[in-house]
Amino acid sequence: MKKVDRHVIQPHEYDEVPELTDEMAERADLYRGAKLIRRGRPKSDDPKQLITLRLDAAVLRWFQQSGPGYQSRIGAALKSHMTRKKAAAKATPRGKSVGKKKAG
Repeated sequence: MKKVDRHVIQPHEYDEVPELTDEMAERADLYRGAKLIRRGRPKSDDPKQLITLRLDAAVLRWFQQSGPGYQSRIGAALKSHMTRKKAAAKATPRGKSVGKKKAG
């Protein structure tokens, strides 16, 4: 790296450097002095939460066998279940439960 750092670009080498486009500038990191102001994707209004969750081994294997992104698919399955439960709760009159029989 020292050799690269010592290298001074000569006038004939400028032809090899691509011209910066507006798109390239939009993707660049923004610095104010030495402080990084913006980098990567924007902050989410509803960020994911880091948790520890114990799952049955068979359930985990089933999601993992479908490849990378299995954590997102587990989250999507849980969210889908939550959405169905919320919809069922709204559709059911207060005081009544859905899908449960009274012991008798």
